[in-house]
Amino acid sequence: MHTSRTACSEKPNKRAARLFPLLLLGLVLAFCLSLLVGSAQISVLDSVRAWLRGDLSDPGCRILFYVRLPRALAAVLSGAALAVSGVVIQNVLNNALAAPNIIGVNAGAGFAVLLVIALFPSVSGLIPASAFLGALFASLLIYAIAARTGASRVTITLAGVAISSVFTACSNAVKTFFPDTIYNANAFFVGGFAGVSYRNLSPAWAVILLGLLLALLLSGDMDVLALGDETAQSLGLAVRPVRLILLVTASLLAGGAVSFSGLLGFVGLIVPHILRRFTGARHRVLVPLAALGGAIFVLLCDTLSRTLFAPYEIPVGIVLSLLGGPFFLFLLLTRKGGRIE
Repeated sequence: MHTSRTACSEKPNKRAARLFPLLLLGLVLAFCLSLLVGSAQISVLDSVRAWLRGDLSDPGCRILFYVRLPRALAAVLSGAALAVSGVVIQNVLNNALAAPNIIGVNAGAGFAVLLVIALFPSVSGLIPASAFLGALFASLLIYAIAARTGASRVTITLAGVAISSVFTACSNAVKTFFPDTIYNANAFFVGGFAGVSYRNLSPAWAVILLGLLLALLLSGDMDVLALGDETAQSLGLAVRPVRLILLVTASLLAGGAVSFSGLLGFVGLIVPHILRRFTGARHRVLVPLAALGGAIFVLLCDTLSRTLFAPYEIPVGIVLSLLGGPFFLFLLLTRKGGRIE
């Protein structure tokens, strides 16, 4: 019996060991593809040569280094952040149906960002901090509902949808009262990377890297937490403080991504579910793989969104919603109770 269990536990380890280099290679290929293709045909080699010569007036050089490269970096950062945020939130709530966009975390961050843009339009440095605080408030709110009411997982998910609707209504109110200051709010709500620059990524990239590091460091605690509160406490884990730190981590990741990508949806739902089939619920493996998988997923979706109807471009948020909506319905119908397996 012991030999059988050992063999079963080795299978996910072997699959994960094979998956990591494949995802790393996939990320490199997806990143290169994002730089190579687009509505404008450019020679990457000529553009790099022009950049090395210092000829920044070259059109190909400007497209490559000031349009496609920051956009690809934004897709990598937001994809990794939202996927890992989804892993963390699902662990904290023990709910396979939870994700930053579904339970209102993204919407809370989005409302805070729009409010800051409306009230302090000239202070762009407040955007990452406001996105984090908005995401954290939404996370704490949904966790309070789960902790106080003891509601079922599906009920918690529906409560999250209601909270998301409230934050969306508040955001629409901000747009109504401050129509002149939020001219690009519609693009923000859909989500995308059109017009993103290196300036938009700072300091969000540092916030996201900090969140990824925290998630990796706390992955062992997440494994213990997945065993249940009583078992985790018997093993010496301080359950409530760990859950609070995990919620802060998820909020750092979601808030950092929302600050420059807008309200991208379903990344934190799709990627963790696919990868769990290969890794199981072992978070020490799942967290780094989710970061790689999320980055690849958003990169490919963004490349598709700007090349499918070139020279016209559709926001990547539309592509993600078209893929994520049916996926969520499938999980809702097949995952009875929403328990993580």
